[in-house]
Amino acid sequence: MHDSQSKIQKRIYKLVEQIVNVEVDNEQDFLFNLLTNIVDNSDFQIIGGRIWILHPEDDTYHLFAQYGNVKKIPDNYKLQIADQPVLTELWQTKTMLRKETDQLLKDSGIFIYSVTGVGEVLKTSSGKYYQYVFGFNAPEILQTFYETLSIISAVASSRLKDFKLIRTQEKIQRDIHKAADIQRNLFPDHTVKFADFEIFGLCVPDSEVGGDYFDYFENMENEEDRLGILVADAASKGLSAAIQSLFVSGAVKMALKFSPKISALFYNLNNLIYDSFPLERFVTMFYCELSQSTNRLVLYANAGHVEPIHYRNEDKSVRLFGSTGGILGIVPNQKFAVENLRLKPGDILVITTDGITEAQNDNGDLFGHERIIDVIQEHSEKSANEISLLIMESVQKFSAISGYNDDKTLIVIKRKIC
Repeated sequence: MHDSQSKIQKRIYKLVEQIVNVEVDNEQDFLFNLLTNIVDNSDFQIIGGRIWILHPEDDTYHLFAQYGNVKKIPDNYKLQIADQPVLTELWQTKTMLRKETDQLLKDSGIFIYSVTGVGEVLKTSSGKYYQYVFGFNAPEILQTFYETLSIISAVASSRLKDFKLIRTQEKIQRDIHKAADIQRNLFPDHTVKFADFEIFGLCVPDSEVGGDYFDYFENMENEEDRLGILVADAASKGLSAAIQSLFVSGAVKMALKFSPKISALFYNLNNLIYDSFPLERFVTMFYCELSQSTNRLVLYANAGHVEPIHYRNEDKSVRLFGSTGGILGIVPNQKFAVENLRLKPGDILVITTDGITEAQNDNGDLFGHERIIDVIQEHSEKSANEISLLIMESVQKFSAISGYNDDKTLIVIKRKIC
């Protein structure tokens, strides 16, 4: 006897495994497959079953599916929760055995049934109820079936959570796709022409959306003798970083319409980020303005951003430019200094984000400034476009098998040799 019961239990657990591993597209197919598997399994000796779905707006359960060798219930049949005390108690016990009291169901040959709740327990104005209820009927409900229903209920509820999680992830992914499209549309063309400067910008996000951002600002307040160049990096990751970078983009574009001083731009943007992002405030930013003045003076400010590299063609020397103020958003009312440099013919200015300088190889070594400088010095005669691609190729190869990933952005500005 015990050996026979053990065999039945093993077959039952095999059935549970089949339920878990069944390949279906949605939860409705999963639930119906579950119903048919249980009714068709000879160990349970079940003649029919039904699935009811909760409609909390009117405190009813609607017939969702039925299967088996019993008289069919009308497809639109509803059970009033108030008339079925078992439905009110079910959320506490999960599985119950009852005699049928609904006259239409009795007329359909259902006299004794086992009922089990599946899915989430939803709270309504009248109580707590399972999202789905399975009802099974037979001349006699075996104890093994009654006990196993609780296991099946738990497994099915877990699988329904998986479906919900998948739907949530798919929605998030669709939203991320939309955000990525928006962000891509905000990036300018790689190349912009201004006076005798070659300018090329490139951003390689770590994921679909990222916190790096660059832009060019031409004809600011009809001042055609200046070109603004911006590189910003939000300290957070993913979607939150993308939101911050979009915020910075909009704020800077709006501010430059009124042609403020660079120091005022940084001051106001710092306070905006501080007030708008209480949890993830940190943004680094480098902004410079090229001019068509005789000496090609470049004005710039650096809010905690990676040090730009200035290569001097005249003596092949290199200079790094540090911060002129703190990181944006950390504390309010920060002051930012504005510095200047001169780009002579053949000079190169390279602006990057830390995704390049902090890229690591499999030994944990940083790419750093030195490797960027090596590329610049070796290829200084090449165009801004070519130098940009060579730097990006170098850093991508360097960090190809490393676990470290971040957005990578760089802009190369080169003054032509006449």
